[in-house]
Amino acid sequence: MEKLNQQWDLESIFQSGSKSDEFQDFLNSLTESISRFRSELELKTIPFTVNEAQAFSRLVRTYETLTKQFHEAHAYVECLTAQNIKDVNASLANNRIQSLGAELNACDSLFENILRQISDLSWSELLKNSDLKEVQFALREKREISKKKLSSDQEQLISGLAVDGYHAWEDLYYSLIGKMHIDLEKDGKNETLSVSQANNLLDDADRNVRGKAFEALESAWSEYADLFAAALNHIAGYRIAAYKARGWENILDEPLDYNRMSEQTLTTMWTEINKYKPKLATFMERKAQLLGLKKLSWYDVDAPLSKNSSKLTYEDAADFIIEHFQSFNPKMASFAKEALENRWIEAENRADKRPGGFCTNFPIAEQSRIFMTFSGTASNRSTLAHELGHAYHQSLMNKLPYLSQNYAMNVAETASTFSEMIVSDAAQAVAKTKEERINFLADKLERCVALLMNIHARFLFETRFYAERKQGVVSVKRLNQLMIDAQREAYLDSLDVYHPTFWASKLHFFITDWPFYNFPYTFGFLFSTGIYVQALQEGPKFADRYDALLRDTGRMTTEELAEKHLNVDLTKPAFWQSALDYIMRDVDEFLELTE
Repeated sequence: MEKLNQQWDLESIFQSGSKSDEFQDFLNSLTESISRFRSELELKTIPFTVNEAQAFSRLVRTYETLTKQFHEAHAYVECLTAQNIKDVNASLANNRIQSLGAELNACDSLFENILRQISDLSWSELLKNSDLKEVQFALREKREISKKKLSSDQEQLISGLAVDGYHAWEDLYYSLIGKMHIDLEKDGKNETLSVSQANNLLDDADRNVRGKAFEALESAWSEYADLFAAALNHIAGYRIAAYKARGWENILDEPLDYNRMSEQTLTTMWTEINKYKPKLATFMERKAQLLGLKKLSWYDVDAPLSKNSSKLTYEDAADFIIEHFQSFNPKMASFAKEALENRWIEAENRADKRPGGFCTNFPIAEQSRIFMTFSGTASNRSTLAHELGHAYHQSLMNKLPYLSQNYAMNVAETASTFSEMIVSDAAQAVAKTKEERINFLADKLERCVALLMNIHARFLFETRFYAERKQGVVSVKRLNQLMIDAQREAYLDSLDVYHPTFWASKLHFFITDWPFYNFPYTFGFLFSTGIYVQALQEGPKFADRYDALLRDTGRMTTEELAEKHLNVDLTKPAFWQSALDYIMRDVDEFLELTE
């Protein structure tokens, strides 16, 4: 592939970035439309009846249009703030989006209240309207969730207060990250790096570099720990107070509802994972031996086994991904090529970018944008494949009604992880030497450790943190201890150095839009692995089934999706075992090759 531009194109969405008059006009128009819609909803005091089918349908479509437009604006601001965390205008635009989101949430509460008030008989008849056929699942779900909430007035109050009493703490977190600088010595020179750049050094081939980066990061997180702890405590406190008002006793009620899955499915998944962890621990023991260590430290878990790891160019990574997407599904390859050539990806390695990676979609433009920092590692190539999987998933949804595009995070991780596996298996297959094959196996298994152990540590930490937060504010010292305890348990105490301030470093704990931003990753990984097992069994003909499954992710529960497209029961161990058995084959091969 010819030289690719690693900076994304946002001009085709709105011109002039954070100073865009076009974007401001869009926001002004959207603000007025939301205000008018709110007034309309407030005037609707009598429940809809079967004689008002057309009026009800129009109301649904207006709601759908406004949420679609808001998502377009939200995605744009998300991109602006990520590409430059010091962009003051982007920060101001984000503040406005938060306020506008509160207004839309007020409309959402009023809309849910209207759905809740409709009689069961009228409800059944109204849903028979052909205009609503493709959004029935979304409407039924919204009506059922509304029954678990407070009155519309109270929900509006919660939503309004959230702008400065909830979401503001997430904004503060990002502001603090923007002020952080990591000072360390690299190649004999003193350098000042961003958090994102320093994080990239944690999988450097040189253990000295990794160790220094880890210590510098740990020091930086500790320096700001009291502020991060305040933000985390207030986010959790706000959430707990809202749950208590609604009568939600289980802290997992909202994340399970959001992910459209049962607690039984979640429990079964973790139970089966725990049975297979000893084998992963054996992999880490062998890796420690190969690195000449008694035990791995936190910063060794993702370390390459070879110090001669060659750097990939962005173009090499792109070509490899396209080639092997093609072998599974030509439509995926064509889509990836389009995204890369049309500059839908921000991959440049530079300062002032937000750490991490994400994919966001613009539902009006029917395009996606991918954010990451590419430094030439195999891990970066996996991240690129992962985010392209997200974007491909969304491309299959674009022609559906917007209310049917709302797929949950757990199944959102399906296409991304599936795409990673295609690329990872391909890299393993083309390995020319035993050493290369060992390195590729190690890379795959390190991702397994991350998704089955690291994510479990996050889940354990967050569950226990919320239990303690109900009794009062949790101190920095206690947060560090909770984090170490969770890591020791999740990793079967297989490391000798842990990461006590990980709770501060992981932005997922501070995201206010979605609670428990952890277990969906593990679910998506194992769900996609189970799908991958079926794909290998069926061959190329599975591609169409795969696309159909992804297209249904916004209009079924997780269990319904698995039953319809895979003929499996997620509340039972069998499916999870099939996925874990496949993963453990790599452990067996790694151990055999490294005897």
